[in-house]
Amino acid sequence: MRVILFVSMLVVPAAAVAAPKTMRVDFYHTGNATEERFSLDRVVTEPLAWPGNPARPIDETNRGKYFFEVADAATGRIVYSRGFSSIYGEWETNAEAKSIHRTFSESLRFPAPDKPVRIVVSKRDPKNAFRDIWTVTVDPSDKFIVPDAASPDAGPLLAIQRSGDPSEKLDLLILGDGYTPAERGKFERDARRLADVLFQTSPFKERRRDVNVWGLCPAALQSGVSRPSQHIYRRSPLGATFDAFDTERYVLTFENKAFREIAANAPYDVVEILVNSATYGGGGIYGLYSTVAADNAWAPYVFVHEFGHHIAGLADEYYTSDVAYLPAADRVEPWEPNATALLDPASLKWGDLVEPRMPLPTPWAKEEFERYTKEAQQKRRDIRAANRPEAEMDALFREEQRHDTALLNSGPYAGKVGAFEGANYEARGYYRPQADCIMFTRDAVPFCAVCRRAIDAILDLYSRLQ
Repeated sequence: MRVILFVSMLVVPAAAVAAPKTMRVDFYHTGNATEERFSLDRVVTEPLAWPGNPARPIDETNRGKYFFEVADAATGRIVYSRGFSSIYGEWETNAEAKSIHRTFSESLRFPAPDKPVRIVVSKRDPKNAFRDIWTVTVDPSDKFIVPDAASPDAGPLLAIQRSGDPSEKLDLLILGDGYTPAERGKFERDARRLADVLFQTSPFKERRRDVNVWGLCPAALQSGVSRPSQHIYRRSPLGATFDAFDTERYVLTFENKAFREIAANAPYDVVEILVNSATYGGGGIYGLYSTVAADNAWAPYVFVHEFGHHIAGLADEYYTSDVAYLPAADRVEPWEPNATALLDPASLKWGDLVEPRMPLPTPWAKEEFERYTKEAQQKRRDIRAANRPEAEMDALFREEQRHDTALLNSGPYAGKVGAFEGANYEARGYYRPQADCIMFTRDAVPFCAVCRRAIDAILDLYSRLQ
């Protein structure tokens, strides 16, 4: 196992030192289920100063499927690091990866150096330890580095909430996709409405002053985004689409450089993409972005749930919905902070939050939940297969919410931290911290105690001086 060195840095006020520009390495990530390769596309600087916290350049949170370090090429001193996940990292767990190769565009962003640096990307091995898989050297004096790489068509920057200097706050950028020029006002209303929802949710409610919120909405020629399952195709500025990985509700953009060059017009650490659609859907990838269909009745829930994936690397705790991912071959301890294989109950990673004498695993109404949910999932498939109105899906979700809220929030262990079997898309062998949570159901419940703590750690990384 490689040893990651952490560097102590003198903490100085952000305003005392001019922030460097933002450097971005664009690369291609290619492979299949058994092999992967990286190739350099280009190196650019973005027009704005680096928005990150200068006092916390080193990531010690142990989040993400991948991890990258930026080291001084001459001395080896690590000057920046971050964990992240990627679309490729999800795709390689799908059945398609067993039969074909695919290539995805990806990017790494970091403070622009003033001397050559070596970038090392590592990936978790089958036991979830990081192993080096790609190294590239970047010389900031290279004449082929593209300066001020940003789209001129991003539209004016909207300051939704300005809490302080970007270097001292978590900067959330809300991007609109599929909004025509006539719908810019709608985007602003959507962005403010959903930002307010986020700040009504703990721990964001208590940490609101640690967050800046910005908005950009590049004009689309047509309203809406692509939905291939319904033969709807749009050339939207960000390229967001439903049906990612052939999962009808999963919304991603595969057009990484278009996304990056639009986003480069704002300071950002995290990104939420609002798609101009009323169809239920969204997505979230740690360190990349999250998405939500802004006009759906469940947009407030989806916004917060998917943002939990993106900002904190939270695992999906549900396991009864259809997903594209193949089941895990072995049970190893997940890196995600809110899921465990419970290989050693005495060393449970959230054990400090568990009351004495709490049974591990923790009993809950699992059989009743699975029986009801199996029937609901079939109804959901039938609604989509028949292309029924979205109102029917909304009604089904409300019915599920009433049932699940009553079932999961009663009993001796409701609201308590334990180890409840069923998480990480698996009915057996993975456990979640509480019976109910935003990461488990659409119930009107908060993040569980473990998820709240995991989010707080990331907010600290971007907004605390030490």
